[in-house]
Amino acid sequence: MAAKALSFDVGDFVVYPKHGVGRVIELQSTEISGMRLELYVLRFEKERMTLRVPTNKAESVGMRKLSSDKTMQEALTTLKGKPKVKRTMWSRRAQEYEAKINSGDLASIAEVVRDLFRPEDAPEQSYSERQIFEAASTRLARELGAMEQIDEKAALEKLLDILNKAWLVHNKAKMAEAAE
Repeated sequence: MAAKALSFDVGDFVVYPKHGVGRVIELQSTEISGMRLELYVLRFEKERMTLRVPTNKAESVGMRKLSSDKTMQEALTTLKGKPKVKRTMWSRRAQEYEAKINSGDLASIAEVVRDLFRPEDAPEQSYSERQIFEAASTRLARELGAMEQIDEKAALEKLLDILNKAWLVHNKAKMAEAAE
C-alpha cells in the first residue's frame, strides 16, 4: 500500500534529494540475478545524467513529487527572513549546509540560500560559501521553475529579486548607522 502512494508516471517531474529535480523518462523492467526489478529511469538534463531507481526504493531514498504550492510559498517566505549565521567553524557550517541541501527539503534549502546570500555589491564571501550558495539556489530555482513552468534562469532571477529586497529591509538600520 505504501508503494502505491508513491508512484510516478513517465513525464513527471520528481525531486531526488541528492540531485534535485529530474524527470521520469521511462519505467523499466529488468532482471538482475534472477530477480525481476521495476525501475524509474530519471533524467537530469543539466547534469546530463540518467539515474535508475528501483520503484520499491523510491520512498526510502527520499524521492518525491514536486512540492505543493503551499510548501513553495513557505520556502519563498523563508527567503524574506533575516539571515541566521551561526558563529561556529566554517567547516561545521558547511557540512550542515550540505546536509540541508541533500535532504531535498525545500524549507531547509531555502534557509541555506537565505543565510549565504550576498548582494552583488557585498563581495565578502569565500569561494566555498559561494559554491554552496549556488548549489542551494540552483536546487531551489529548478524546483520553482518546474512548478511554474519557467526556465531555471527566470526562476533564479525571481529568487534573487526576493533576496535583494529582503537584504535591503534587513540592512537598512546598518546602512543608516554607517551613513552617520
